[in-house]
Amino acid sequence: MKKYIIILTAAIISVICGTAYAVLSESTDPQSIKDQYSDITAKIIAGSLQDSNAYNRLSIMCDTYGPRLSGSQNLEKAIDWIVATMKKDGFDTVYTEPVKVPHWVRGNESLTLNAPFSKNISVLGLGGTIATPSNGITGEVIVVRSFEELSQRSKQANGKIVLFNVPFTKYSETVRYRVNGASEAAKHGAIASLVRSIGPASLNTPHTGGMRYADDVKKIPHAAISIEDAEMLDRQCGLGLKPNITLKLESKFLPDANSRNVIAEIRGTEKPEEIVVFGGHIDSWDVGQGAMDDGGGCIAAWEALRVIKKLGLRPKRTLRVCFWTNEENGLMGGKTYAKLHAKEIPNHVLAVESDAGTFKPKGFDFGGSGKGMELAKEVCSLLGVIDASACGEGGGGADIGPIMEMGVPGMGLLVDDSKYFNYHHTNADMMDKLNPRELALCTASMAVLTYVVADMPKKIQRK
Repeated sequence: MKKYIIILTAAIISVICGTAYAVLSESTDPQSIKDQYSDITAKIIAGSLQDSNAYNRLSIMCDTYGPRLSGSQNLEKAIDWIVATMKKDGFDTVYTEPVKVPHWVRGNESLTLNAPFSKNISVLGLGGTIATPSNGITGEVIVVRSFEELSQRSKQANGKIVLFNVPFTKYSETVRYRVNGASEAAKHGAIASLVRSIGPASLNTPHTGGMRYADDVKKIPHAAISIEDAEMLDRQCGLGLKPNITLKLESKFLPDANSRNVIAEIRGTEKPEEIVVFGGHIDSWDVGQGAMDDGGGCIAAWEALRVIKKLGLRPKRTLRVCFWTNEENGLMGGKTYAKLHAKEIPNHVLAVESDAGTFKPKGFDFGGSGKGMELAKEVCSLLGVIDASACGEGGGGADIGPIMEMGVPGMGLLVDDSKYFNYHHTNADMMDKLNPRELALCTASMAVLTYVVADMPKKIQRK
């Protein structure tokens, strides 16, 4: 009898222990993410810092094809080069997907100060602005520092050229004057509008960027000038000098053009249907070279995939690099990706975007559930060895926004962006602004995060 009691007791203990272990396995892995992936992290970081391949490839793209505005031959030639080079890298799949994009062309443009003295003012038409008449628009400038001030001075704005001289606070706040300034000025009878460039500093470098017109308001030309010239015009008004300017813009829209998203993959070994997608936007504005915005983000993602392949690492899930087209003036790349891959969206484990420059990385922001954040923080902790382990809230990006709205958790690369908006959307966004080692560290951060998420036993929880 005692023998049977012992056997029964052992069986019960076995069941209890087995149940306890199963519960433990579901809640936390016996071995932490850090323990499981520290050695692989070290290899990936070393492989990413081994050479300047990312910087060299970015230089080839920027210096060979120049800026890459949607609808331009520059963009399509750059995409051709990317696809050909990716195929040489030997990824499992490399392909493009068609995207229809808006085709806005800048044309010639000028801004002349006629009084109180003569001066050529640097100007950049804002993306989507209408043209002026061929002989330009000439008028007196009225300077305001907010939409509220414009409303208060409505009668003074009638028949004038309104300049929004709004000091930069943070991009998300100040950019509304670029986006909505033309329609707000037109409501008060302005004949054209200007905006102080959206950035904290300037060396006579106007910033372009997207704008939009309200449907029920007359369209007027809209352009950006430098901080220096905006301040000068403001001071002149303060002295009662009534500055007079002539604005000429030849911008126009052509019919929508054909472009492409670019995709390269390393297929998963156990769960190839589950996908970690990461990348940046391959288009840029038509000034500078689009090196920071967002050539560097694209190349860092590409190089991350190449380093993983070179090290012979194959995660359980599929790693998919995507270069989305037309982020700057339409978001059609991100929107089209969401439509074409709608059936796959439930199997998208994570989406990661790099679109804040490629300065020294600090970590990632996470956009998703609280439970997902816990696991995201654990993965990010692996990057403590390069001081890039931060994991903040509210991550994502414009291109992955459409699939995040469909439930996919999103993350955005965090960098030291203290200088980013000095160059953003300007002629200064050139290769010399990037540091090869910092770009390599961005590569390492992207590679570690995406590989581990694609390989670890658990998925980041959506809810």
